[in-house]
Amino acid sequence: MSDTSRRQLLRGTATVGLTVALPGRALSQSEPASPAARPADKEEPPPPPLPRTRGRKNALFVYGGWPGHQPDKCRDLFVPWLKTQGFRVTVADTLDPYADDGFMASLDLVVQIFTMGTIKKEQLKGLLRAVKSGVGLAGWHGGLGDAFRNETEYQFMVGGQWVSHPGGIIGYRVNITDHEDPVTRGVPDFDLRTEQYYMHVDPNNKVLATTTFKGDHADWIADAVMPVCWKKVYGKGRVFYSSLGHTVDVFDVPEALGITRRGLLWASDSRREDTMNLISPAYPAR
Repeated sequence: MSDTSRRQLLRGTATVGLTVALPGRALSQSEPASPAARPADKEEPPPPPLPRTRGRKNALFVYGGWPGHQPDKCRDLFVPWLKTQGFRVTVADTLDPYADDGFMASLDLVVQIFTMGTIKKEQLKGLLRAVKSGVGLAGWHGGLGDAFRNETEYQFMVGGQWVSHPGGIIGYRVNITDHEDPVTRGVPDFDLRTEQYYMHVDPNNKVLATTTFKGDHADWIADAVMPVCWKKVYGKGRVFYSSLGHTVDVFDVPEALGITRRGLLWASDSRREDTMNLISPAYPAR
């Protein structure tokens, strides 16, 4: 397919509200998620959901990279839900849409799960331009926080980069640190069993939740407190990140699912709401 044809297809998809997978098969608006991704007995998060998005919005869901983070199952979990929130969703298993400035300018939200990937220069420039101009960006775990290890400007935009998960799959607690923010309001502290991410983090992010390392697997980080979820801005675009989501079953934990859903909705409103100053310095000014 030529670049011109792909642009026409993408724009047509955003207009009529279908979902297209690039370069794979098309998904119809009514296609159900797989039972494995959306178990029938999954409970909804205890806090009330954010209000349904006002008017139609355009979202791009980009998935791929390392398969261990189950990007296809994440697609099947979140794309149908985004549609219930009023989004026209374009699904792509390639980074090529990032290089299409016209298409990117039509979006309200980019959701990315693309762990340990490689991004071309024009693709990265397109993504950075879009978010700077007001397109929201959201994601979780390595899909956003360990996507392009060689791209420092990308990490500047996201607000952090994964560096380790001592002990692998372990049990730990997530502590909500901001009980007033709409993303975490009403959410209690909660426990889960998955990778506990140790990250290099922008000290000016607005942190919503943290976790504390016990030091069982790396004794020199005992009592280290690490952000789990944060929000920030890059240019005019809102950015939401959560380190939770190694595999899709993490979202069986209602609090983890609820925070992620709320974060996606918050990020999508960059152009529709004023965004308060989110600079939250971890260190005192002199």
